[in-house]
Amino acid sequence: MNYKLHSLKPEDEKLLNEGKLLPLMEEFYTIQGEGYNTGKAAYFIRIGGCDVGCHWCDVKESWDANIHPLTGIDVIVEHVQSYNAKSVVVTGGEPLIYNLNALTQVLKNKSIETYIETSGAYELSGEWDWICLSPKKTMPPLEKIYQEANELKVIVFNQHDFKWAEELAQKVNPECYLYLQPEWSKRTEVLPKIVDYVKVNPKWMVSLQSHKYMNIP
Repeated sequence: MNYKLHSLKPEDEKLLNEGKLLPLMEEFYTIQGEGYNTGKAAYFIRIGGCDVGCHWCDVKESWDANIHPLTGIDVIVEHVQSYNAKSVVVTGGEPLIYNLNALTQVLKNKSIETYIETSGAYELSGEWDWICLSPKKTMPPLEKIYQEANELKVIVFNQHDFKWAEELAQKVNPECYLYLQPEWSKRTEVLPKIVDYVKVNPKWMVSLQSHKYMNIP
């Protein structure tokens, strides 16, 4: 793990490296608001820690893993089951900073579907039913993850992002779904451009942060 937490006890560092402890920022049961799985009920696990550093990130409080409690995956899974959730979305921060093999193994053993949202900047770990790759210019994805992605979700902040999206689309596998999503603070300006672009380039689809319109987490 390249991303380091401060002042860990040796036993906690061992469990963190094994993926049995994770810095949990928040968890909640809600409706998936973006991309291919929009509209589905899902339990979100947001893991603290990110060094990708998008200037428009709307969860900057996730960046410093040291302010979020190390939580056992058995506790996390117990919370998932208390809601009878059938699917889990692991997000961040950047969740692939951590070893996610143990968490996903426990979830899969309990017949819970596993989804991840990642920038792809770190090596893939875990067993996933769905991988949403949302690359960031500040820290591009590792080449291997392009072929694993089920969907490519490009956040559009400015005009150049359309060109960048096309470059990314050439790297993913042929079955990968392609989405353009307006950056929330620029949605009024950017969304009409995305609509026009998708009409001309129909291999792309529009993704919206529909959970924000519904006023849910």
